[in-house]
Amino acid sequence: MHYLLFYEFVPDYLQRRGQYRDEHLRLAWAAQERGELVLAGAFADPADGAALLFECASAEVPLRFAESDPYVLNGLVSRHFVRLWTTVIGKDAATPVSPGS
Repeated sequence: MHYLLFYEFVPDYLQRRGQYRDEHLRLAWAAQERGELVLAGAFADPADGAALLFECASAEVPLRFAESDPYVLNGLVSRHFVRLWTTVIGKDAATPVSPGS
């Protein structure tokens, strides 16, 4: 199944992220190496949030990620939430649906 973890950043996120960025990236690359995190990145223009795509069995995986993320722990993320994403199109879709099915 696919889950999206959304982050909403505080207004001064770009100014404050530097001291936490390496630790955040290590956490994210470790999740990617475990096969949990598929894609992740911040929104641009404005850099007011981020989306992280997880492929895993439950929402607990992205929630645990957020709870250990230095961006969340140090107040750079004002709000985070997870949504189940029903993927139906594409080679990696969890529940593929074709026309006429």
